[in-house]
Amino acid sequence: MATTSSMFMYSLTIQPPTSVTQAILGQFAGTKEQQIVTASGSRLTIHKPDPTQGKITTILSQDVFGIIRTLAAFRLAGSNKDYIIIGSDSGRITIIEYVPAQNQFNRLHLETFGKSGIRRVIPGQYLAVDPKGRACLIASAEKNKLVYVLNRNAQAELTISSPLEAHKPQTLVFALVGLDVGYENPVFAVLEVDYTECDQDPTGQAFQEVEKSLVYYELDLGLNHVVRKWSDPVDRTANMLLQVPGGGDGPSGVLVCGLDNITYRHSNQDAFRVPIPRRRGATENPERKRCITAGVMHKMRGAFFFLLQSEDGDLFKVTIDMIEDDNGQPTGEVKKLKIKYFDTVPVASNLCILKSGFLFVASETGNHHFYQFEKLGDDDNETEYDSDSFPADPTEAYTAVYFHPRPSENVNLVESIDSMNPQLDCKVANLTDEDAPQIYSICGSGARSSFRMLKHGLEVNDIVDSELPSVPAAVWTTKITRNDEFDAYIVLSFDNGTLVLSIGETVEEVTDTGFLSSASTLAVQQLGEDALIQVHPKGIRHIRADRRVNEWPVPQHRSIVAATTNERQVAVALSSGEIVYFEMDTDGSLAEYDEKREMSGTVTCLSLGEVPEGRVRSQFLAVGCDDSTVRILSLDPESTLENKSVQALTSAPSALSIMAMPDSTSGGSTLYLHIGLYSGVYLRTVLDEITGELSDTRTRFLGPKPAKLFKVSVKGEPAVLALSSRSWLGYSDPQTKNFMLTPLSYVPLEWGSNFSSEQCTEGMVGIQGQNLRIFSIEKLGSNLLQQSIPLTYTPRRFVRHPEYPLFYTIESDNNTLSIETKQRLLNSETVVNGDGVELSPEEFGYARAQGHWASCIHVVDPINAKATLQQIDLTDNEAATTIVAVSFSSQSDETFLVVGTGKDVTVSPRTSSAGFIYIYRFLEDGKELEFIHKTKTEQPPSALLAFQGRLLAGIGNELRIYDLGLKQLLRKCQAQVVPNLVVGLQTQGSRIIVSDVQESIVYVVYKYQDNRLIPFVDDVIARWTTCTTMVDYETVAGGDKFGNLWLLRCPQKVSEESDEDSSGGHLVHERQYLQGAPNRLALMCHFYPQDIPTSIQKTQLVAGGRDILVWTGLQGTLGILVPFVSREDVDFFQTLEQHLRGEEAPLAGRDHLIYRSYYVPVKGMIDGDLCERYPLLSNDKKQMIAGELDRSVREIERKISDMRTRVAY
Repeated sequence: MATTSSMFMYSLTIQPPTSVTQAILGQFAGTKEQQIVTASGSRLTIHKPDPTQGKITTILSQDVFGIIRTLAAFRLAGSNKDYIIIGSDSGRITIIEYVPAQNQFNRLHLETFGKSGIRRVIPGQYLAVDPKGRACLIASAEKNKLVYVLNRNAQAELTISSPLEAHKPQTLVFALVGLDVGYENPVFAVLEVDYTECDQDPTGQAFQEVEKSLVYYELDLGLNHVVRKWSDPVDRTANMLLQVPGGGDGPSGVLVCGLDNITYRHSNQDAFRVPIPRRRGATENPERKRCITAGVMHKMRGAFFFLLQSEDGDLFKVTIDMIEDDNGQPTGEVKKLKIKYFDTVPVASNLCILKSGFLFVASETGNHHFYQFEKLGDDDNETEYDSDSFPADPTEAYTAVYFHPRPSENVNLVESIDSMNPQLDCKVANLTDEDAPQIYSICGSGARSSFRMLKHGLEVNDIVDSELPSVPAAVWTTKITRNDEFDAYIVLSFDNGTLVLSIGETVEEVTDTGFLSSASTLAVQQLGEDALIQVHPKGIRHIRADRRVNEWPVPQHRSIVAATTNERQVAVALSSGEIVYFEMDTDGSLAEYDEKREMSGTVTCLSLGEVPEGRVRSQFLAVGCDDSTVRILSLDPESTLENKSVQALTSAPSALSIMAMPDSTSGGSTLYLHIGLYSGVYLRTVLDEITGELSDTRTRFLGPKPAKLFKVSVKGEPAVLALSSRSWLGYSDPQTKNFMLTPLSYVPLEWGSNFSSEQCTEGMVGIQGQNLRIFSIEKLGSNLLQQSIPLTYTPRRFVRHPEYPLFYTIESDNNTLSIETKQRLLNSETVVNGDGVELSPEEFGYARAQGHWASCIHVVDPINAKATLQQIDLTDNEAATTIVAVSFSSQSDETFLVVGTGKDVTVSPRTSSAGFIYIYRFLEDGKELEFIHKTKTEQPPSALLAFQGRLLAGIGNELRIYDLGLKQLLRKCQAQVVPNLVVGLQTQGSRIIVSDVQESIVYVVYKYQDNRLIPFVDDVIARWTTCTTMVDYETVAGGDKFGNLWLLRCPQKVSEESDEDSSGGHLVHERQYLQGAPNRLALMCHFYPQDIPTSIQKTQLVAGGRDILVWTGLQGTLGILVPFVSREDVDFFQTLEQHLRGEEAPLAGRDHLIYRSYYVPVKGMIDGDLCERYPLLSNDKKQMIAGELDRSVREIERKISDMRTRVAY
């Protein structure tokens, strides 16, 4: 990378892509349970379905830094573990396994066969595996096919052979599947088209007559080569193959799915064909033919069936009847093929049927669904169509068959997994007046689209919320004996007393516990085997199991100001600044240590760690004083209360907690001291278990109130509950073991404690005002909370109201019936009984119709109503294209909503009969829109922007300025500034940044005196721009359709010249350079994140954070670009990235540097996602890289985590 770049950014992913392109099922952990492995862009994720709760949890997600094109699972004969084969863009075949013990993917084989990148003749596009795991075939879209033989060696390790070629030039492959042939030679079935004659025939006659063939390739294991065994023409529209069970389970062969028909084919059997049933209904076009887009075969004992899905989302159950012999046993010869309607689910990219009776639907758009089978559709009233009634010859005609869609009967939705694919636009705004902003985005398509609000936080499950007689100061829970499984008491401390509640079936007050109820409480602890301790301002009560009470009174004229306890030790601080320390004797009584330790200032807080396993005491006592220090005192019998170390702080400590937590650096568990300050800052430092030294301090600002810390347990791991103006949880990330600090999506609490009972084994209890709340935290995996508001059609753009927390979306769907046309069809005279039923579009989608548009405008309130407030439907086949809020100076700065639409739009080639600009007035504080007027334009407006009190519109390749008139908009100025189509506008001052659909961006200046728009600088590369934002007056960040992010800067001199107070004559007459503007933009940064950016903006994500660039990708990605401040940091991360490229080579064999430079060499960017792989390396590799960088491992990890936590989550 050229280090000469004067600007460097650090790229990080906040939310990985959520669209699933491929999903496979298998026993990857080597146990009986099945897991699902999914590919999303460049991420490989393994999920664990939990059949008992009907949930899916993510176990591991890893970025492979390459494009995953295909996945396949295979298992060697006789083994019980599935391996994964990845076909990627690396030009290599990769075999990996999942290792549950280390929770990581382990690469077993990496075989190079061709160039990298996605090319038509390099294999990787199609992948099929022999069902017995003996071989796999990897093929390209054209010509090349390679067969690899899979076996095991003497050590029972997986081996892979050299590739065997099965090439055929000038042949296109459409689908590929492994045949089930039992233990005979493996056979692969391929759908092919030979285009040799089409290439040589200029008349096009040969193209009309070209045939699609089903070809069998057989791998002869004895001779070790591949032969074309059989070939037969099939329906020209065939697009998909499905394997039919063979051997002892079925007849073998394939199902060939084409347009409007499904055919069973095999080399030694007759063909059988059934049609794909079409939907019947008043709004359906009876002539529209369906094709199959996804399918799955499921084997049960002695039977099998297929579920095939059409592009409407309808599932059809396909079964095969076989001829039986005299004993009633199937002979393996096919009798007929049968099909019937099963249910309707969202259109899927993959379907997986689990053995436990669940169906996983990886949706093409919107949330993924997890269904449970209620029944298999055997005994319902649906008509079954069989192949006896239809000709097998693909050229013969037949009568179409129909069915009525109905709500699901056979499958029942048990979980919906959040997915923001496709994500079309996004805004970061703080509408709830919290300390951190929220992310608002529009995503999904059709009736399953939604408006989402994302917030940083953990989901909290509220269990109890009850009001107390007065406001408590603190709360504890305690067991009665050490071996109790659950807590017995909740102890509440008030200003003037203490209340004890017992935990059972109900929670009620008890008085005979031995606790002193007339004083407030400072600490409660279960001590030794079966005693309890209560620390109050005037002493310590030691309550024995037989209810005898030993009281230790405080010396006269003093009181206890702070206390800390564990199961064997107690330490209290007196108002005089003395520390008194007690330890439990062998007989269970508390023994006071002879000397008191005087501290220099008033003690504000104390902490003892837990007693480690097999020890009798915790080694250290942490003491916080109001002179802004924390001291570590030794509790060793030889050196009791001696100073071990001290740490100076920026303000007085308000809470301390010594805790052992899992540590990514050492791989084991490490002792940490957590510190909360009165200023609301939280610190976590490593406490050396031998010397008591404090090192590696990490800080985080929690909020303006003093921080309080409490030890809790989540998912069996220790965690810290940190309370300030918001409640936070500090825990180890389940996957990476990195320490995470995430706010809870919950009311702010004043005090907290662990809580465990029969009903809620792992929860927390907290105080909020006068209320006692019991809650638990279920999911630690995702730290972004989503709230969703359903929309009507696919959202295209949205805009925020300038003052109120409201958004306005425009939505449009192509080839979809509009509401008025739909109502007209449903209410027409000719509707037969049963056809007039209107189906819910969320489940069944909208009725399709060629050339029709359905479009609307919504007013969305995500904060108060959490719903859409108004829907305005567009008529006359118009579709909304763009939206903006403009305050017009001519109307005394009143803000209007401006919407651009197109009439009779054809997407490709781009045509339309007219465009319109609608003006709406805001009523009721923006909750309602009132139509004012509309202005006709020659083409649909593709970009609108408020500009100096007027409206700036991009219409075709022209830029226009409009002002608001009484009857319509008045054109004030226009200029042709880009070659093709204006797709985006940004402005600062009188400078306008214009994006072209395929020619990058142009800087335009508006000269007010002459009323002229003058382009003065453009780009050297033709970028297919999707989104842009101005980073500063000279610099623009943007993204393009090929998945690149870039920053461009205007040269300083050119920028100053354009703003000179003249009429701009010198800009107009300056000589054009290569038919463009006179000057060129300079490229500052370039990066390939592998998702198409749909929006980008400069904003902050955390309270007090720096300005960063937040971008969103089409597949649901959320990413950020963080500017580096110092050159030193740049050098550090560049070197780290360089080492990681070598030590942590991408899983699928792609070269990381070449991958991030897919279209343009990466420049001025450091890949944060790669740097964050560092904590996951083995200790040896970590130490080696740390040695090269001349830093400690902890220091490197701190720098990596700071890059993220200072600006984002």
